[in-house]
Amino acid sequence: ATLLDEGVYLASISTLYRILRADNQVVDRRRQARHPTRARPELTATGPGQVFTWDITKLAGPTKGVYYDAYVMIDIWSRYILGHHVAATESAEIAHDFITEIITTHGVPQVVHADRGTSMTSKRVATLLADLHVTRSHSRPRVSNDNPFSEAAFKTVKYHPTFPERFGSLADARAYCDTFFHWYNHEHHHAGIGLHTPADVHYGHAAAQQKQRTHTLDTAWTAHPERFSTRPRPKALHLPDTVWINPPEPATDQPLPQAA
Repeated sequence: ATLLDEGVYLASISTLYRILRADNQVVDRRRQARHPTRARPELTATGPGQVFTWDITKLAGPTKGVYYDAYVMIDIWSRYILGHHVAATESAEIAHDFITEIITTHGVPQVVHADRGTSMTSKRVATLLADLHVTRSHSRPRVSNDNPFSEAAFKTVKYHPTFPERFGSLADARAYCDTFFHWYNHEHHHAGIGLHTPADVHYGHAAAQQKQRTHTLDTAWTAHPERFSTRPRPKALHLPDTVWINPPEPATDQPLPQAA
């Protein structure tokens, strides 16, 4: 328009835009924020005390809009609940003290894994783990499968028949979790660890139990082999020797590492 007012004609508007597009001049030239692709966490444990994972879940309080926060730390090898704490709110300070108490009791792991909540990524927690030379690991955003052991434990809690619709008070929620997680560790036979309890696996009693179970099944097979026609001999459920969060993708000619 300016050139036309000056008596000059160069080209049509469409031609001008075609030339600009050819020179990448009609794109947004501002600097754009580009979020880097988050790395897929791949963690493995071959024994207790190597990889801890933790998360926070909401427990409904006495009235609508009131929630309590349950902090839970798990050893992925054994599924043992290393510690839990129910608080009226979520904060980095509570998370710091929670992790400190667990590590003081159970020792320093190689890795502590969590999702990307504000407490998990807080400077206080990061500094604590760095001072202890513990590797921090985080789930990818909105990928719940990156923290499967915490998610599975919370599902077990909330699907249990005794889990209430609401807790009458913070004290009620704490009392329930104390009772439940003691049951979970010492009485709950977990399918992912060969139907052993987390405490038996964590403290090394599962191998002897496997032998006893095998003896019992062998005795039953010997006494009534006709009851086991689908296979020659029944076997106790497998107790994994390696536990993964996201096992690595296998090569085309390699079998997938066994995951728990």
